[in-house]
Amino acid sequence: MHIARTGLRVAAATSVAALAATALTAAAPTSVPHTLAVPAVAGHTLVHGVSSPLTSEQCQTKWHINCYTPLQYRTAYDLNALYRDGVTGKGRTIVIVDSYGSPTVQHDLDVYSKQFGLPSTKVKVVKWGHVPAFDPKNSDMTGWAGETTLDVEMAHAVAPAAKIVVVETAVSETEGTTGLPEMMDAEKYMIDHGVGDVISQSFGATENTFPGFAKGDFSSIKKLRYAFQDANRKHVTVLAASGDGGATDLQADGKTYYKKRVNSWPSSDPLVTSIGGTQLHLDDKGRRVKPDSVYNDYGSGGGGQSHVFTRPAFQNGVKNVVGTRRGTPDISMSAAVNGGAWIYSSFDPTAVGWDVSGGTSEATPLFSGIVALADQLAGQRLGNIQKALYDLYSYHSNGTGIVDVKDGTNNSYQGVTGYKAVKGYDLATGVGTVDALRFVSALAKEGARH
Repeated sequence: MHIARTGLRVAAATSVAALAATALTAAAPTSVPHTLAVPAVAGHTLVHGVSSPLTSEQCQTKWHINCYTPLQYRTAYDLNALYRDGVTGKGRTIVIVDSYGSPTVQHDLDVYSKQFGLPSTKVKVVKWGHVPAFDPKNSDMTGWAGETTLDVEMAHAVAPAAKIVVVETAVSETEGTTGLPEMMDAEKYMIDHGVGDVISQSFGATENTFPGFAKGDFSSIKKLRYAFQDANRKHVTVLAASGDGGATDLQADGKTYYKKRVNSWPSSDPLVTSIGGTQLHLDDKGRRVKPDSVYNDYGSGGGGQSHVFTRPAFQNGVKNVVGTRRGTPDISMSAAVNGGAWIYSSFDPTAVGWDVSGGTSEATPLFSGIVALADQLAGQRLGNIQKALYDLYSYHSNGTGIVDVKDGTNNSYQGVTGYKAVKGYDLATGVGTVDALRFVSALAKEGARH
């Protein structure tokens, strides 16, 4: 996620309570890969929090960016008709996995919901392991708190009646030795105990940083797939942000970008639906003033060919683009900071208020809400939606609700040449974006057949 905060700085069926008690005793695996993964929250901070959201016109005047509310998103993605028909995510559960979490997540969601007239919901928090006390002076913790806040508020914005479970892990993935396996253990536990229907992941590690990669040994990544394999068997949909570095991503130091095309995991995993980013161009009522384009401003939507995974069968129809490799992203939603979402946070006592946030870790929880709506409409979990998604794309019909994105590139970020949005599938936005009114219905029908 990339954050634009208002201020002065400029810089780049089992009860959850019972599960939480058990999760506290869970141990990290003894043999784990050592790599660096970063929360998608690591990005640009423009300014600190405001007392109330501004209109897009006011944001343009003040900060030269557009800023959107969930009410504008509802119009832009054609969600309101679904809500009128009772399709709100009711009966479905979104699981959000983040290190540390946020101590103010419930309060902040309550403020957010009240501001925009959304129904209130109770966030269930599961602490996986011995999660340390929150320290607002710890930048790692505040980064994850910002990520948690964004994830929860975006999921709720799209699926207002869905249940939300936040899984807080005790070790940051950026610490490398236990972070990613701990997150995978937490996800597997949630899956095994039937907690969620869709899992939203807004974090990633560059494939090249995993041990053995340079020698062509990908076992350190593949050993971490157990949660996704379990999800595939138990019909749980797993999503991951495609990243905010365009065609490149961070090296092991977490600061320097590769000067070549790379990809990140778990987004690159064929068992995961990779969510890329677009830029919305809306008026104050949420109506498009021009078609969506590729997210490419304070960051750029991740995408490209995996160096670890070969082309899965569901991408055979786009082999002219992905070649012999797994291609990402699969589909995209709003992610640009210039066109970012208003969120409310209070975990940092020095910056309480409203922020404008973007990045593919905005897009991913937005799409988790879309999946929750489709699950509700289908009356069942859709599980792995990849084949259904690409089958819908292959129909080339407006009735599928897949909207092609044909403008923009992700080829300028960090000077690495990336990919251009073209007619059809591309490595900038995948199959495109969604018109939810049509897409939710089409995905519910197609997904139920698989």
